[in-house]
Amino acid sequence: MVEQRYQAVLAVIADGRTVKEVATQWGVSRQSVHTWLSRYESGGLDGLADHSHKPRSCPHQLGGDIVETVLELRRARPYWGPRRLVLELARKGVQPLPSESAVDRTGVSGDSSP
Repeated sequence: MVEQRYQAVLAVIADGRTVKEVATQWGVSRQSVHTWLSRYESGGLDGLADHSHKPRSCPHQLGGDIVETVLELRRARPYWGPRRLVLELARKGVQPLPSESAVDRTGVSGDSSP
């Protein structure tokens, strides 16, 4: 894959072909060719390698201390659901207070039968 991208980049840089021509030849969008060009300029051949699509951050993810508190409450009272857990977090002064659905995602609540 890197070799193909490199050939496309060389076609634009060395051969003087237009981005549109190269994109048509390789069956990709013009934006892809522009991305390859900028990655090649900034990172060389290594810049053309596949990059992870994993997000760098997840702003709505609960903090580790909140998750730990929820799990402690769950162990102490496994029959409490997400609504009660959020109420208890509010009583403990946890800020920012997570939503019920976020608390529910932290683990399996105790009200399900084995």
